[in-house]
Amino acid sequence: QQFNYVTYGSKVNSEHISQFLNYMLDANVLNPTSKDRPTPICIWGMHGIGKTELVQAIAEDKNCAFTYIAPAQFEEMGDLIGMPKVVESTDNELITQLIPPEWVPKKAGPGIFLIDDVNRADDRILRGIMQLLQNYELVSWKFPKGWQIILTANPDGGDYSVTTMDDAILTRMMHVTMEFDAKSWAKWAESAGIDDRGINFVLTYPEIVSGRRTTPRSLVQFFKALKPLKSLKENLEMVKLLADGCLDPETTLSFIAFINMDLEKLILPEEILNATDFKIVETKIKNLVDGQTRRMDILSVIMTRLTNYLLIGKTDLTEKQFTQLKNFILLPLIPNDLRLAMAQEIVKSPRKALKKLYAVPEIAKLLLTKM
Repeated sequence: QQFNYVTYGSKVNSEHISQFLNYMLDANVLNPTSKDRPTPICIWGMHGIGKTELVQAIAEDKNCAFTYIAPAQFEEMGDLIGMPKVVESTDNELITQLIPPEWVPKKAGPGIFLIDDVNRADDRILRGIMQLLQNYELVSWKFPKGWQIILTANPDGGDYSVTTMDDAILTRMMHVTMEFDAKSWAKWAESAGIDDRGINFVLTYPEIVSGRRTTPRSLVQFFKALKPLKSLKENLEMVKLLADGCLDPETTLSFIAFINMDLEKLILPEEILNATDFKIVETKIKNLVDGQTRRMDILSVIMTRLTNYLLIGKTDLTEKQFTQLKNFILLPLIPNDLRLAMAQEIVKSPRKALKKLYAVPEIAKLLLTKM
């Protein structure tokens, strides 16, 4: 069923969201000269796309304190502003004082305060956080300096059980919408140690990430469950059982077909870079790509995996590895547009070993003619 999902802000992939958040954090909470409270940021997107994990990863990378609340769990305003307690005032009179919740930040930042799935909260709770978004404080407590409020939300106007936010709330925030991008996800998955066969599958069939049961989150659950199985073809019954437990039926069928076509055995980046005889690698790639129809999708997967592997690597390439990289990029079966796209991505890296591609005449000529 098609829905007219409502989101706000630019629709971009996870890498652009990261750049945006890093920029805002640097300009505000990590800037010692900044005096203004930063505008809260709301990240919209489908379920399971990785919004929460992305914010947590940025907090860790920036060495920011991190506090998380899910207001859908709040049943009354006391969960937000705190509970009343009778105390004695300086005039020896009994007064009611609100005791802030335990999760309220006590120390100055830098810190990120995540309000997760904000529009899953009841309307009364949403109205209650309006002052928090505007002034970084409520009637009973306020943020110390150096904190950034970030919110996540699912789209309105569809099948999500969400509360519509009116303009008075929306205009208290900056907005951006996160969309799934297979190549960005694959780069993250490479660094997170996700099963190689799973990364190859998503890059081969990016359209299977439907946003129903098959989401980046459920795929990661499935790939983690697969990891102990050395041979997927010999364990198809278990693979199907695991897939049906996490994914849409259509995705299960696609994954079984992926295994039966031996696409799980696509050549890995390490095999290319550490090959003792590149002719063997070239022959294997030709056998995978050159069939009755040329499988440019498979070639694109191999190139993306190798590019991501190089970009997240923390050690420089040996001379032999650089030679094999050069041999791969110059493979005659790679079209010039794919060759150029790969070379452009690789030379953006700050690693000196990768910038040596400019010294390869054929690659340098290709790069310079497109500048």
